[in-house]
Amino acid sequence: MKLHLENSSAQPIYRQLVEQLRLQVARGEILDGHRLPSVRELALELRINPNTVARAYSELEREGVVIRQQGRGVFVTERKPKVPAAQRRRLLDEHLDQLLVAAWKLGVDSEELIDRLASRASEFFPSTRTGRPNHE
Repeated sequence: MKLHLENSSAQPIYRQLVEQLRLQVARGEILDGHRLPSVRELALELRINPNTVARAYSELEREGVVIRQQGRGVFVTERKPKVPAAQRRRLLDEHLDQLLVAAWKLGVDSEELIDRLASRASEFFPSTRTGRPNHE
């Protein structure tokens, strides 16, 4: 687990943690069931306030990326769909709409957008047959 925080960034430290951890989990760099460092351990390692780590972990827990087990620690949840297919499609469409608006604002045409999406998706889902992230 590699984390790089930038104190000079306009983005708060806890958001940097959330985004980096979420991305590493999505890419399969941090596997299902993996125990994350304790709040105190990670705070010491990164030289940040433990409340910052606790806030990041709480947000990841709300998103369903991790689960907190009393007395055991914080663990990455399994990647099993926990929402019905219709709701999953609706939520995905909402995110796609945001992406499309952002692309339009940047002047990106549909061909470039599809190429970029395919390229980025291959980083998360290298095997299109299994649809599973690379765990190497």
